[in-house]
Amino acid sequence: MEDFSNKPLPAVVARAEVIAQKLRETRKGVRPVAFSHVTEPAQAFLVAAIAGEIPKTFWVLCPNVRSQELLYESLLNWRPDALFLPEAEFAAVENILPDPEIAAERLALLNRIQREKGPHLIIATRAALGQAAPDPATLKSAALALRRGKREPMERTIEALVAAGYERAGQVTTRGQFAVRGGILDLFSWQAQRPVRAEFFGDDVESLREFDVDTQTSVRNLQQVEILLGQVEDQTATVRQYLAAQHLRIGIEPDETTDAEILIGEGWLGGDEPEDFRGAFQDCEMGDFAVGDLMLVEAKRAQLSSRLKEWRSGGARVVIYFQTEGEIERFREIVEDLEGIELVEGTLPRGFAFPDGNLVVLSGAELFGRYTAHGRRRLQRAEKLTRNRAQIDFSELNEGDLVVHLEHGVGRFLQLMRVPAAGGGQQEVLALEFANDSRLYVPLEQAYLVSRYVGVGKKSPPLSSLADAKWARAKKTAAASIFDYAGKMLAVQAERETQSGHAFGPDTKWQNEFEHSFPFRETPDQLTAIAATKQDMEQPRSMDRLICGDVGFGKTEVAIRAAFKAVMAGKQVVVLAPTTVLAQQHFETFRQRMLDYPVRVEMLSRFRSHAEQRKVLQLLREGGVDIVIGTHRLISGDVVFKDLGLVVIDEEQRFGVLHKEKFKELFKLVDVLTLSATPIPRTLYLSLVGVKDMSTIETAPLNRLPVETVVCGYDERIIRDAINRELERQGQVYFLHNRVQSIEKMRERIAELCPQARVEFGHGQMDADELESVMARFVAGKIDVLVCTTIIESGLDIPNANTIIIDRADRFGLADLYQLRGRVGRAEHKAYAYLLLPREMMTVGAARKRINAIKQ
Repeated sequence: MEDFSNKPLPAVVARAEVIAQKLRETRKGVRPVAFSHVTEPAQAFLVAAIAGEIPKTFWVLCPNVRSQELLYESLLNWRPDALFLPEAEFAAVENILPDPEIAAERLALLNRIQREKGPHLIIATRAALGQAAPDPATLKSAALALRRGKREPMERTIEALVAAGYERAGQVTTRGQFAVRGGILDLFSWQAQRPVRAEFFGDDVESLREFDVDTQTSVRNLQQVEILLGQVEDQTATVRQYLAAQHLRIGIEPDETTDAEILIGEGWLGGDEPEDFRGAFQDCEMGDFAVGDLMLVEAKRAQLSSRLKEWRSGGARVVIYFQTEGEIERFREIVEDLEGIELVEGTLPRGFAFPDGNLVVLSGAELFGRYTAHGRRRLQRAEKLTRNRAQIDFSELNEGDLVVHLEHGVGRFLQLMRVPAAGGGQQEVLALEFANDSRLYVPLEQAYLVSRYVGVGKKSPPLSSLADAKWARAKKTAAASIFDYAGKMLAVQAERETQSGHAFGPDTKWQNEFEHSFPFRETPDQLTAIAATKQDMEQPRSMDRLICGDVGFGKTEVAIRAAFKAVMAGKQVVVLAPTTVLAQQHFETFRQRMLDYPVRVEMLSRFRSHAEQRKVLQLLREGGVDIVIGTHRLISGDVVFKDLGLVVIDEEQRFGVLHKEKFKELFKLVDVLTLSATPIPRTLYLSLVGVKDMSTIETAPLNRLPVETVVCGYDERIIRDAINRELERQGQVYFLHNRVQSIEKMRERIAELCPQARVEFGHGQMDADELESVMARFVAGKIDVLVCTTIIESGLDIPNANTIIIDRADRFGLADLYQLRGRVGRAEHKAYAYLLLPREMMTVGAARKRINAIKQ
């Protein structure tokens, strides 16, 4: 057998005779050339081998978006130059614009393959080929090239941008804008991932740099850049017209199993029955001796070591792909004899074997018994999603909306208008109406004095008068009440300050290893919050820190690392969640993250039997449990700890007043970490004035896309289309119907509308075991549509569920809608939230404005 030990991995496949024969046929022009029954983990590897041996542009056509992304993520291990063509995504309601990031990504890829000869390796879906695209000839002609060192008069460039419809702005914030400051031109092209800063010296382009929209600082230097002149709105062609005659297609056709038939062809694929290729690639399942259990089961460690030794003694080349460097280091410690084993950083869901090449490729995700974290495609699109941090976006205000002026009180917004400026010319102002038809014109530079009115209850306040001191008196009274309340809270805080708590030591070696095993890339805000939390824990005074961040922005990982640090110091940890479902999910998350370490995690909630609860309580008293997770059951009188060191309170706003008072009484001398996306005003105030410490996580994870929110009347056609669109991309749907009495009938109706969907229901009044079973099936992907109540409101994290439909959205508060909308948008897909109102409400402007506020 030929020695493949020193060759690149795809070459191992390509040079093996069973594959080489097929490649020879392909070069001779045989079409189609087929490989049948290729096991799923090996499909990307085979694609890399084919494309690496034949120097042509290949279009790899996957059956759906999910399989496309999985194949692309694995393919990057061997072909980091592979390109990804996303499908255009549209909501089920008309007049919803496509996601601008996806639109830009599609435009950039089509422009690239038009202008670069290649060869390229493009991963797409069959459906994407039929989607609308700009006419190739139009796209090719609608571009302006800037090159560093080239003569290009700045004025001529600006004229071209204006003629193409670009907007001149003071500062570039979105695509289609440009700004000029002396000899510097900032511009954001329609297809670009980031804006570009061109610096001119006379008529020469002296430098080109990409820059960050948020910070307005440079990111990297460029030699040249292409600017699309206009949005290329001509969508009269399809993507298929970008496939040249000499391009080859690789079609991946799944059969009834996870295996697939891979065909190489030109034009449309088809032909005779392919030769059976079963057995050339083999699954290499490692779940039977996953390393995640090896801390407890020595037999499994020995079994894995024996298997690796067996492969090596047979001359096999063994390569293992791990998600992070931390996983590699941990694996080196657990498995002693790794001589001749290649450990590589990369993303691979499952392993496979190629006997003809004497090759074994393993997945660290399987070895550690974890789900592989996908999303490197989104990592490549890092920092593209910008956040609007302005206090108020006046473009979102409608005539008649109530606002508050800091000095004058409650007024009504009329319009944004231009008035003559004192020194000549025009200036933009906000026109506000107050009592007695009086008007106030606020210059935009003083707009920070104006904020949107947020009321309590359904009554609208009277407009303030510009002629009296009533507003000043109201502010004075409110300030006095605040100081009175603050005094009470400071008394509690003073007790925490004067009595020393436990000062935790510095991070241990295990702490560093544990943090490196995190399978995602931390955001800058997340790292800052983690560092601040650990620094608090190392101080003698008891920690009282609020971690404030949007749903899904990584607050839980901050708590997990703090909990691990406490356990490493011999202390016990309590994690309080407002619902049993959230407690269950936290239990699974904490346990999964700490599998490799001697940390005992238990749960105390109604999901546990009385006998199990008694056992947990006993272990807590004895110190046999390190971390206990549960609901308010944990503050009952029979819960006693041997040595409590840290309390984590998740979604504090969901607990009642009595519970919060009990928290203060029980935990005033213990380190407390509070997590919330929408903290109650009291907690937020204490954080802002410095009584509580606060960390904010404003940076979205790199794989997090904004949720498209649609407000519409109840319409079963919209419901059906929304569900079908999600199912077409192999996703799942929440249908929120918050009335237990009629939830089963609604499930039946959804099943009638979408007969191909697997529809079940779940609510808090179900038997605990039955509810747990339903949620487990939904998490496992065995349910397509979950008709549910607000039991899903807090904490559920199911990345494959990216559409939520909320029936009678008018019955929810804005904070509730905000939390519910956060249940989707956890994966690389664009997510949708449909807020359904009774049809008669759609004619009432005030009702729509109230619901629309959730979009901000």
